[in-house]
Amino acid sequence: MNKTDHKVIRLHELDNVVVALRDLANGEAIPESSIKLNNIVKRGHKIATGNIHEGENIIRYGQIIGVASSSIKAGDHVHCHNLVMGEHNQDYQFSSDIRPLPVTGEQRQFMGYHRADGRVGTRNYLGILTSVNCSGSVARFIGEAGEQAPWLKDMKNVDGIVPIVHASGCGMSGNHEGYDTLFRTLTGYAQHPNFAGILLVGLGCEVMQIPDLIGPGGLGDENAFRYMTIQQTGGTRKAIKAGLQHLQEMAEIANRAVRAPASVAHLTVGLQCGGSDGYSGITANPALGQASDLLVAQGGTTVLSETSEIYGAEHLLTRRAATPQVGRKLIERIRWWEDYTARNDGEMNNNPSPGNKRGGLTTILEKSLGAVAKGGASPLNEVYRFAEPITRKGFVFMDSPGYDPCSVTGQIASGANLIAFTTGRGSVSGFKPTPCIKLATNTDMYKRMSEDMDINCGDIISSGVSLDEKAGEIFELFIRVASGEQTKSEVLGFGGAEFVPWQMGAVM
Repeated sequence: MNKTDHKVIRLHELDNVVVALRDLANGEAIPESSIKLNNIVKRGHKIATGNIHEGENIIRYGQIIGVASSSIKAGDHVHCHNLVMGEHNQDYQFSSDIRPLPVTGEQRQFMGYHRADGRVGTRNYLGILTSVNCSGSVARFIGEAGEQAPWLKDMKNVDGIVPIVHASGCGMSGNHEGYDTLFRTLTGYAQHPNFAGILLVGLGCEVMQIPDLIGPGGLGDENAFRYMTIQQTGGTRKAIKAGLQHLQEMAEIANRAVRAPASVAHLTVGLQCGGSDGYSGITANPALGQASDLLVAQGGTTVLSETSEIYGAEHLLTRRAATPQVGRKLIERIRWWEDYTARNDGEMNNNPSPGNKRGGLTTILEKSLGAVAKGGASPLNEVYRFAEPITRKGFVFMDSPGYDPCSVTGQIASGANLIAFTTGRGSVSGFKPTPCIKLATNTDMYKRMSEDMDINCGDIISSGVSLDEKAGEIFELFIRVASGEQTKSEVLGFGGAEFVPWQMGAVM
């Protein structure tokens, strides 16, 4: 896709808008579309290629992104002032467009940490997991003391200590979807392959009880899992002392782990986007989608999420569903979200965010059509609830909000040992214990925030790099990061504040 000399790009032959590839002036001629601009148009924003009547569909990617709320002339800027969402009706055509996976060469490997349950970690952390917000400060005190302890400095194979602190665990019903969701999230982190050991810390009187989390079968042997409550241990200072003792004992065992070859089939990559712009569906998202297909073809797993950000494009996924039953599970989640937003005085088109709109996105339909490109073209093998353990290989979907830290939290709880995160406006988050690869959608932002971005996908436009080339670059970085290469967010120390479980239900 060599568009380096072009002012605009048309993404599909049926489109009645084009997308600006640079900031354009009022009155500027657009040779590629034989139009002259009637307004200033910023990069990533849409321009009408012909006259569009009020109520007429506006088409991008060959799909409806909304309707004209007023008459639009050729050369007009098309955005929130003249484009609205309109009706949302889709023909789901379950399992009608299942495509073969790409042909791959030799089976690729990475260097990972092999766990007793057969899974493979990409990092080797110790975690301090809290059952309730009331134990959060003590967990942080234990983590801070552990990071400064002389014995940790001798543990060369331990990546560090990660306190997992959140805002819930009590003041909630013990028999509700909110409780069940938090329960899945905490147990998912407790069993994550990127943790060599977990210390579970509770207060003692909370709704989310430690014995319930542990369960009759336990969450692991004492070499990798310990637990305590602050009340039973005797208060803050005694809990810190006991916690440090547990960590030191687990660290000595964790330090024996060494990286060893593993098939990339052991990689589970969470696919995310945040701070999207008008370039997201043109550069980074489709490039990540092709990288996803490469990994799936090698037996790996990729996880698309953010249900509120596939709304309007779910029909593209149902057509790829491995079975009609899988497709119907996705639509059940869509219907749940329609009800969820309605009973909380919201609507699905509350998304895009103000930053998305400044970047050129107008309706959730438009944003979703670009967002689903992260999932490539592989068959959709399964649909999971938030934080539900992923047991099927291949391309899958996990239900979640579009709020990035919350969605990633669910993906990690489900088993993601890598995160790939596309962004057009910029992002400065990380997600311990799982490394996060940041993909910039445009070259200007990549240059401005190069210390935070791992790959520039803007060069698909600015330098004519092909999607195939960029997908290969992303796939190779998957392997290097999984083998221990640090991402930009890891170098900067991110990942200690982004654990955000999905909090549902009444707080009492």
